[in-house]
Amino acid sequence: MDQLELLKEKWKNTEQQLPTLSYDDIYKMLLKKSSSIVKWIFFISIAEILFWTALSFFIPESSKAINEELGLKNIFLVVNIINYSVFIVFIYLFYRNYQKIQVTDTSRQLMKNILNTRKTVKYFVVYNVGASVLALIGINIYYYFEKDRLFEIMKQNFDGYASIPPETFTAVFFGSQAIVGILFIGFLLLFYRLIYGILLKRLKRNYRELKKMEV
Repeated sequence: MDQLELLKEKWKNTEQQLPTLSYDDIYKMLLKKSSSIVKWIFFISIAEILFWTALSFFIPESSKAINEELGLKNIFLVVNIINYSVFIVFIYLFYRNYQKIQVTDTSRQLMKNILNTRKTVKYFVVYNVGASVLALIGINIYYYFEKDRLFEIMKQNFDGYASIPPETFTAVFFGSQAIVGILFIGFLLLFYRLIYGILLKRLKRNYRELKKMEV
């Protein structure tokens, strides 16, 4: 018997020793993995709302005073109430998805729950990024129409602006606002891509495995 035949014989013996997984075994593994991913999505969404809430306490009092003088305090209050309400709705949806996936008893239903979870996360990301972009644009449009008043308030609160001529204030202020806004949206997109993107890819992989089982 040559070397090739010996290798084939060894391979056959190895295959016989390997345990074979049944349909139910594979399904249970995919169910456990999917349930764990959805649980992490739920926990991360809670951590995110706590993070933004904690961050709000570090906003400088001078910035709060400027917005209050410009009449934005009540507008920000309403926007925050709406934003937190929507955020809580999404957290509830993530929790419901987690509860549903735990009691799933068929691969077809599990596939449906995975798709629903992926859709919920995508809507969540689109809402947060879209709302942030609209908020930044809306605030700066308001600032622009109140730029003369804003300039006077900025001079009183920040020494650096006192040396800026009124005619160049608009370019300096809104230029810096644009840079900060782009960096913030970029950070947000990167965060969602790294965190939720990885989890969604894992869910998609599980979905594909379940689809193969259904064929």
